[in-house]
Amino acid sequence: MHIIPSFDLMDGRLVRLRQGDFDQKTEYPSDPLDLARELEAAGIRRLHIIDLDGAREGHPVNLHILEQIAARTRLEIDYGGGLRSIPALRQVWDAGAQMFSVGSVAVLAPDEFRAWVERFGADRFLVGADVRNRMVAVHGWVEQTSFDLFDLMTRLTKLGVRQVSVTDIARDGELGGPAVELYRDLLRLFPDIQLVASGGISSVSDLEELQSIGCAGALVGKAFFEGVIPIQYFKVYSKT
Repeated sequence: MHIIPSFDLMDGRLVRLRQGDFDQKTEYPSDPLDLARELEAAGIRRLHIIDLDGAREGHPVNLHILEQIAARTRLEIDYGGGLRSIPALRQVWDAGAQMFSVGSVAVLAPDEFRAWVERFGADRFLVGADVRNRMVAVHGWVEQTSFDLFDLMTRLTKLGVRQVSVTDIARDGELGGPAVELYRDLLRLFPDIQLVASGGISSVSDLEELQSIGCAGALVGKAFFEGVIPIQYFKVYSKT
């Protein structure tokens, strides 16, 4: 299982939002490139970057940060935020991302998303599903849909998409533990997916439990930035 640090970017700086609320923002002083290089030295191989400005503006904004990290590390980067067209995907690809992190388009515009998959390949997408009570929310969690997570998973697997991150919104940024039962159900029904857990991860034991149930990765945000899961642990984990 990969530990995947999550960088949320706003105005070129690292921030965290509480449950996706732009009015509940915490800023962190670390330089994104310096921190990415430190993580790489600790054994991390993947990095998740969300362009919060891009999500609000409707097009990628913090591409200069992506370019810097891609040029000066060997991290495999998936990048999301403002990816609403093929030209936007091409911008992100040219800036150095190896994967696209998408959400709302995959839910609300299935025909358009199918065209993206046909253009770039299913293995280039990490689809993020944000859920409340197993129902999908979109547009930065603002809009609650009536779309069932398991129906979305059926649609994605038919397209050949295997890498999916699932966030239980109620747990995000709360350090209260991940949605283990939800992930168990998903892996039981869709055993071929590469499930990336997201939200609520608060300890090394959480990571170990997620690995034990078969998760392919775990996004770590607040727990890392607040020092709950120290970077020294990554050095140990990357060798297992």
